[in-house]
Amino acid sequence: MRPFSYLRAETAEEALDAFAAHPGAQFLGGGTNLVDLMKLGVTAPTFLIDVSRLPWDAVVETPEGGLRIGATVRNSDLAAHPVVRTRYTALSQALLSGASGQLRNTATTGGNLLQRTRCLYFQDTSKPCNKRDPGTGCPARDGVHRDLAVLGHSAYCVATHPSDMAVALAALDAAVHLRGADGARTVPVADFHRLPGERPDVDTVLRPGELITGVSLPPLPHSVHSGYRKARDRASYAFALASVAAAVRVEDGVVQEASLAFGGLAHRPWRARAAEEVLRGAPATTETYARAADAELASAEPLRDNAFKVELARKLTVSILSDLASRAEGGRPPT
Repeated sequence: MRPFSYLRAETAEEALDAFAAHPGAQFLGGGTNLVDLMKLGVTAPTFLIDVSRLPWDAVVETPEGGLRIGATVRNSDLAAHPVVRTRYTALSQALLSGASGQLRNTATTGGNLLQRTRCLYFQDTSKPCNKRDPGTGCPARDGVHRDLAVLGHSAYCVATHPSDMAVALAALDAAVHLRGADGARTVPVADFHRLPGERPDVDTVLRPGELITGVSLPPLPHSVHSGYRKARDRASYAFALASVAAAVRVEDGVVQEASLAFGGLAHRPWRARAAEEVLRGAPATTETYARAADAELASAEPLRDNAFKVELARKLTVSILSDLASRAEGGRPPT
């Protein structure tokens, strides 16, 4: 067993000061990912700073009609929130598809965003891995990579980001609020996670010692319908082989607004900007949806065993857009 020290922070200032004073420190939220990685030997913090009791556990409607979600809000509470369920349906559906009830009762909003890949090579310390130990190589490229990336990967890493929640937040134009020694700043969720490039060990744009304090969602008119669709190996809880979060507004058979993000395909939630360009102003038909998916997936570079993900993502896109457009045209509220 590797010894470590522990502090339950009562304030953000205490947490930030403790991080600065203890090299090798890490922040602890719900611990549903970090503790597993400690058990596996993937990470070995010398000092844990528990931030789960900081007073960021509320979901508050903003004066503009959006939502402010505290970093310590539990996933189960967020999924069940009435405004999230009715106005930001994609987020609720993504959370409910992401883990068992026990895990959702513990996992936090901030921690969900920071969870690390489930690539087998990353989790197995007997194997080389550029993400865990930079410069050692990426055996997944020629090894077991069926579940791994087809978009945005590099010669250094083909891992995928595991969060369902982050995919929905990216599609909904959410922003992450951060606080560190240099003050506060805000980053769009779509830009918060990095592609691997030559530094796959760096998952996000977080600066050392920064804390996630919350996430904000912009106002979403009732005429916009959103949803989340996920394909996985089993009907029980499993990470996505491919997933799609979408929000659309359809009027008189024409797509007026559209935003999409893919999960399970890349090192980060993949905002589908090319697909959105095809959709806006186009007829709300399955042909349009397929053409939009093809435009986004044209840049895919599948490996030996995961080319099926491209067609899978295409079919998920057509399926969810067809469903959302049908609801919009029928005047039905989100469910």
